[in-house]
Amino acid sequence: MEIRTAEEDTGVGRSVDLSKVSVAQRTQREKIAYLRSPVAIRERCGQLFTLVNEGKSEYFTCDLTQLGRVADYVIAVMRGEYPSLQIPFHSRWRHFEAGGVPRLARLDSLLAGLTPIEKAIAKFDLAIVSVLLDAGAGDRWFYYERSTELKLGRSEGLAVASFQMFCQGMFASNGCLQTDAQRLQTFTELELTSGFQVNEENPLVGISGRWQLLQKLSEALTSSPDLFGEENPRPGNLVIYLVGQAENGQLAATTVLDAVLAGLSDIWPGRIQVAGVNLGDVWQHSAISDDGLVPFHKLSQWLTYSLLEPLQELGLVITGLDALTGLPEYRNGGLCLDLGLISAKHPDILSSSHSVASEVIVEWRALTVILLDRIAVTVREKLGMSNEELPLVKILQGGTWTSGRKIAAELRTGGIPPIQIASDGTVF
Repeated sequence: MEIRTAEEDTGVGRSVDLSKVSVAQRTQREKIAYLRSPVAIRERCGQLFTLVNEGKSEYFTCDLTQLGRVADYVIAVMRGEYPSLQIPFHSRWRHFEAGGVPRLARLDSLLAGLTPIEKAIAKFDLAIVSVLLDAGAGDRWFYYERSTELKLGRSEGLAVASFQMFCQGMFASNGCLQTDAQRLQTFTELELTSGFQVNEENPLVGISGRWQLLQKLSEALTSSPDLFGEENPRPGNLVIYLVGQAENGQLAATTVLDAVLAGLSDIWPGRIQVAGVNLGDVWQHSAISDDGLVPFHKLSQWLTYSLLEPLQELGLVITGLDALTGLPEYRNGGLCLDLGLISAKHPDILSSSHSVASEVIVEWRALTVILLDRIAVTVREKLGMSNEELPLVKILQGGTWTSGRKIAAELRTGGIPPIQIASDGTVF
């Protein structure tokens, strides 16, 4: 297998031993499929988790005796947010109602004349473009919503900003409530800057990276007509494909993730490639056996979680929720650091800024994936609840993500994460 970064050529035009093509291609396809799977995420992250617990890591130690303490903290936050423990999914839809404003009711009223499938397509259009714009905003940026006079930062601000742009028809070639490839092709960085209210006094991390993702999204939509439609490619047309994948009214969560990764992997910039295929949120660590690759697919899984609710509204039953992993980002990872499940071996890990591709960040994210599973098990045991009653996607919402933000606000001005990441607006 040949591994390249996105900047390298794909080997087109080189001489090929035809007797080996079919076997090599099959092996590479299998490798790509594996690295796109939650199974691979857990296995590769598990290797780094073992490394840390054997004391062989350069960067971190792990203290599993703190699991009970962390679970108690998470449960207290869950009960504070959801006293009845009727917790919704961790998804973009929660952010759209930031500040207690019923924006989704407004959206439903705007979509009232559409059929159920058309409504689902429109909601996919909104969720996909909004999630792709959702990487960390930094602690200085905010969005001012004129209709409510609310100032919203971070994920909630990004969500409401993209919601308002969508409702204004900014992502649609016809000015309607949709996102389409034709409009995204002409969407400018200045329009995105204006929509997010970015200026020198209100800086947003990675604005160029976000705009470039929209340009790449347009290309991805037109290059996969089987997923996004041929005549008028829209991200929402993925609904039609997924409904066709359902059996007896049931659809596996991993089927949704597979479609997201197949349709959108090419949008990620500067990523590792295998056989010319962009792997997306996959990084290298020297301690990993075989090919050294560690997959996460954080934004793709966050997007998958955010697409499940419109599918449920169509009457589909989503199965295998816990096959997906927890999200390895700085709120969940920060929770583990701030409450002592993970400790940094050197002060400069906490005082310096690190590239997303650095081994320290890859290792931190890997530990986060495995520890989220451990936290979930401990939380369920303490509450006497089953996986079905409290799947991981609800524990994230209730939950670990909220707890990570809360403890960060208690410990650091501005609620910044314990480790600083040099972000380009396309990962966290």
